Amino acid sequence: MPPRTTDSTPQRRDDDGAPSTAPEPGNTGEREASAAGTEAGSGTGGDDTHGARPTEGRSGPGTGQRVATLRRAADGGRRWRALHLAGCAALLAVAVTGGAIAVGGVQDRGAGVTAVSAAGALSPGDLARGDLDAGIASLQRHLRAQPRDFGSWATLGVAYVEQARTKGDPSRYPQAERALKRSLELEPGNDQALAGRAALAAARHDFPGALTYAGRALEQNPYNERALCTRIDALVELGRYDDAAEAADTADDRRPGVPVFTRYAYVRELRGDVRTARAVLERALDSANAPADVAYVATALGQLAWNQGEYKTALGHYARALAADDAYLPALEGRARAHAASGDRAAAVQGLEQVVARFPLPGPLVALGELYEDRGADGDRAKAGDQYALVDAWTALARAGGVNADLDTAMAAADHGDGKEALRAARAEWDRRHSVHTADALAWALHVNGRDEEALPYARRATATGYRNAVFLYHRGVIERATGDKRAARTHLKAALDLNPGFSPLGAREARTALKDLEGNR
Repeated sequence: MPPRTTDSTPQRRDDDGAPSTAPEPGNTGEREASAAGTEAGSGTGGDDTHGARPTEGRSGPGTGQRVATLRRAADGGRRWRALHLAGCAALLAVAVTGGAIAVGGVQDRGAGVTAVSAAGALSPGDLARGDLDAGIASLQRHLRAQPRDFGSWATLGVAYVEQARTKGDPSRYPQAERALKRSLELEPGNDQALAGRAALAAARHDFPGALTYAGRALEQNPYNERALCTRIDALVELGRYDDAAEAADTADDRRPGVPVFTRYAYVRELRGDVRTARAVLERALDSANAPADVAYVATALGQLAWNQGEYKTALGHYARALAADDAYLPALEGRARAHAASGDRAAAVQGLEQVVARFPLPGPLVALGELYEDRGADGDRAKAGDQYALVDAWTALARAGGVNADLDTAMAAADHGDGKEALRAARAEWDRRHSVHTADALAWALHVNGRDEEALPYARRATATGYRNAVFLYHRGVIERATGDKRAARTHLKAALDLNPGFSPLGAREARTALKDLEGNR
């Protein structure tokens, strides 16, 4: 599958959001104009009409204020952990939604009403190339003047989905849903809005819904890039890897470009074909022109290298990503993880502190908490507890907004929370989808509840596709050891450490201890 030269902008996977009800459609131009004033940013909903342009997690002075509020609460140590979870969620809501409004202004490249046509000319690529907020402001102005422009309503809905993803802010999803519904009210069955609904469903972890909407969009337009990509995403998240591979081949034939190439590579990686995944990403990077494309693909290469324990290579890819966009959060997080795995704990802690100070999301919060635990200095245990409390707050906020956060809950709670809650969440997620990640989460949740015989089939299933993931191998080895299969335990614990010896500050240490014990008792 040879990547072709493209300037398409990558779309990302696996976000979070909240449900909403749409306003009733207007029957006159006056009602439509009024609705446009509300949905397209009159200021009542926190829409970005201030000329600021936060992109891919950029931040400014306003972000510091809302983060300072959040971190002051975390610095309360035990007092913070004693707060009612609802209070935590409310505080986190203020933090993330505040960042959606109070981000320092940067250059507006002149996006205005003339940038948007009746077909919604602000392309999905434009939305993620550094002009997301300026583009949204342009769409809002345009829709107040032309409220029956169904294409621009669809584009605005997609823009809100992307904005929610980049800020970790579920409050944008109701706005996205209303905008997309309005587009479909004005032009039933239009593929732009159907593809947007697919992206929104995927963002809310409704992967069957995403698959349905993507299919409907492709019936209208077989070449809709967003629908092609979301279809791949949904099939991957549902654990239907053969179907995902077929969908990736179809998308590559119809709409070759960075969004498709990165998904194509991930499907191959999940099936154990790291060589092809790397080759596709390298060629995609060679074809990338826009800074957002370069940052995204270079970060994907960094993550792939890190998964294989190639930390120096990973750091090189992250450096290239940050040269293209020095505020790209996934690259900043990946660089910090690579520093940790390389033994540079100070750089890792500093890097993750910067990331969670701007966007306190579960992955980097848990990683930072584990680094604090591993460091073990005075106050570090309390600092770690603060990070885990913030994970609980984030999941509470997500659930309050109607988001399915069971996988996040299961993974975090199994190691740093309530084991019974981890098992409940993992079972619920397994009932919805059978991916390697849900299999691993359920296996580990069963293990921490002392049910290793039940856990073992799921641990085997998590590693069955050939996906090279040190965490999965570590979990399987620990479970095998608990069931008395010492030979298999040695094999998989050693494989985890050989593959990625720095896969987790705490997990890797425990894997080494367990392997040493097994070797000593042979």
